[in-house]
Amino acid sequence: MRLLFFDCIAGISGDMALGALVDAGASPDAIREPLAALPIEPFELTLEDVEIDGIGATRASIDTPASEVIRTYASIRQVLDAADLPENARTLAQRIFRRLAEAEARIHRKEVEFVTFHEVGAVDSIVDIVGVALALTDLRADRIFSSAVPTGMGLARVDHGMMPIPAPAVVELLRGAPLYSRGVPVELTTPTGAAILAATVEGYGEIPAMRIEASGYGAGTRRLDFPNVLRVLVGEEVSSRERPPSAERPDGGDVVLATNVDDLTPELSAHTIGQLLEAGAQDAWITPIVMKKGRPAVTISALCSSERADAVRRVLFRETGTLGIRTSPVDKWALDRRSVDVETAGGTVRVKVGTLEGEVVSVSPEYEDVARAAAVSGIPARALAADAVVRARDALHQTAPAGESS
Repeated sequence: MRLLFFDCIAGISGDMALGALVDAGASPDAIREPLAALPIEPFELTLEDVEIDGIGATRASIDTPASEVIRTYASIRQVLDAADLPENARTLAQRIFRRLAEAEARIHRKEVEFVTFHEVGAVDSIVDIVGVALALTDLRADRIFSSAVPTGMGLARVDHGMMPIPAPAVVELLRGAPLYSRGVPVELTTPTGAAILAATVEGYGEIPAMRIEASGYGAGTRRLDFPNVLRVLVGEEVSSRERPPSAERPDGGDVVLATNVDDLTPELSAHTIGQLLEAGAQDAWITPIVMKKGRPAVTISALCSSERADAVRRVLFRETGTLGIRTSPVDKWALDRRSVDVETAGGTVRVKVGTLEGEVVSVSPEYEDVARAAAVSGIPARALAADAVVRARDALHQTAPAGESS
């Protein structure tokens, strides 16, 4: 399984992401040629080697004449539909813009199709997003993760006037992701960078267990007191049998943490589950129990890696007020996983595919994508989910080598 990790040392923007991906090995030719065919105003993409605080990096710059064009989400979709792009890259670019449009629609209380883009609709942002989609496609990452995301703090001037940092769109796009300001009064993470993460990343936290094959650094433009770069790591996933032992249990692996509580409301229990998942739990659940003297209570449990056990334990102590937590080592078997994108009446839906010894045994659409598609199309989510599964199985059947079962 090929992994890619965004290490957001100084946040993320579209040009930093593009530079880092090229620096990590994405082919400039595989990016430049499709970009040149985009039906937009003329532009020039420059990729140059620079040094940032002693670190070699690639700076991506887009030079374009000033334009008064303000694009809507619908018009950007038309641009992407008309472009001569690899289908995977087109789908990914559409997904990034969709995330942006949904965030802006919630902020400005508009219908998604009528959202207007100012800075994000400019040629340089379109080139950044499509270029990142092309670069990610060229690197062929199966799963993408990210570090916690620094945002900066204070105020920034945009077309609308003065806006807070992080921008409202960044807050909306990265809802649920671990954010921190880094204590600097500049914008570190832009809406374009946040949209790239929101559309591609499946988890935030530490570097996943991986055998690094390539790394790349994308240069930012501001001078900061720390390296203004975004780092990208690319490599193969390390299986659980190869991972080093941890301090949590002698042989490493996963653990279950559990505690009994009898004084949490259902709302607070649900909040605790959310916090456990954000802290890195792979799963978390509540089991009703009866304690001594017949008192009704619940057991709150969380499954996590040994490496995340301390963070998960802290959440349990802080959110429940419990006096003690039980920890049990567990053996867990997991299917090999990847995802495919399928087009439904409501837009693109990601579908998780689990395989056992090369045979597909699980096909499950992403709930958030199904809910979004249902809201757009008015089709019941249940019907869209079923349609996505059928389309994914058809796609898998078409791409399976002869003699293999899908």
